[in-house]
Amino acid sequence: MSSLWWILESADNEKFPYRLSIKKGDQTILCLRVQNKWPGAGTQIFCLRESEDYSDSIEEIEQVPVVNLNRYGKRLSVVLDRPTHKRCEFLFLKKKYKKKEGEYEQIFWRTEQGLRERKPRVRLTARGDAQIHILIDTNEKYPWKFNDCTVKKKALDAGDYALLREDGIIAVVERKTFENLRTDLSNLPIFHQKLGELEAYAHSALVTEANYSDFLNPNKLTVYTPSFMAKALAELSALHPGTNIIFAGNRKLANEWTLRFFEAIESHESDILPNKAAEQAAKYEPSSNFRGGMYYDIRKEILDDFPGDFTISDIRKRFPDSGDAIIRRVLRELKEKGLIESTGRGKGSRWVKL
Repeated sequence: MSSLWWILESADNEKFPYRLSIKKGDQTILCLRVQNKWPGAGTQIFCLRESEDYSDSIEEIEQVPVVNLNRYGKRLSVVLDRPTHKRCEFLFLKKKYKKKEGEYEQIFWRTEQGLRERKPRVRLTARGDAQIHILIDTNEKYPWKFNDCTVKKKALDAGDYALLREDGIIAVVERKTFENLRTDLSNLPIFHQKLGELEAYAHSALVTEANYSDFLNPNKLTVYTPSFMAKALAELSALHPGTNIIFAGNRKLANEWTLRFFEAIESHESDILPNKAAEQAAKYEPSSNFRGGMYYDIRKEILDDFPGDFTISDIRKRFPDSGDAIIRRVLRELKEKGLIESTGRGKGSRWVKL
């Protein structure tokens, strides 16, 4: 997989004397004309998207590896691999023309230091008029309530609650009472598998209707000691960093946290970058396969479309963005259910559908 690079070049242009690009191999993720090498203290730089109208000479100034590139609504956040001048973001806005129909794009380049000194007003991503669609697993006898949401009961492959969008389920929440989680911690290998299923989705959380301190209270425990519980809970966080583990305190607060969690995800997904910025974002956003659950996409493909026998290499070719951990988890689960079996050993091993 090619690395991301931050490339700054000088340009023979009085108003926009620099060209800034983010590239992945031969693919250009973003290319802007900028007015300075880096935003100064308390300032932000106005940018223009590169166009074919520019015919000036270009000379490279620097190349820096990009450590992280993420989209948060209309903001593109960048972290560079260097000790200073390493964090910044690009804000993409759409403005309406004052004297004619239509909109135009504005792009601002801002830094962590600049934002800190300017002290902008804190703004949360707004839900707006978006309707939240929540699925509740049919096994939930006394489910949480979600007012002003579209709620439907459905058998879920993972989790007890799910956020549904047009492109499928993108978030799942596993609900636990104190007794539920205490029981699950008594058989950690199986519980790790369950949490692994949650991680197949873009967003996941384990929400407990109890406080962390309850699991360290010997008066509330049965067989296991507070020391064991503390280590077991720490292991959950260490081995499942992609899943939020929340101790909400009680049923009401667990319900409230889950609703806000789903609202925030819905708002973020709806707050897309405008026009051409959205096209650029598509080049670095996660594959749509992950958004509906890579684990279940692979599982469905094996059962429905794969031939009678296949290899793990066949799966890797079909799902190049998946990790081996997810593939092996799918194979293990299908084998345990008696749907497939393995033959041979090493590189010559194959899987056969039963």
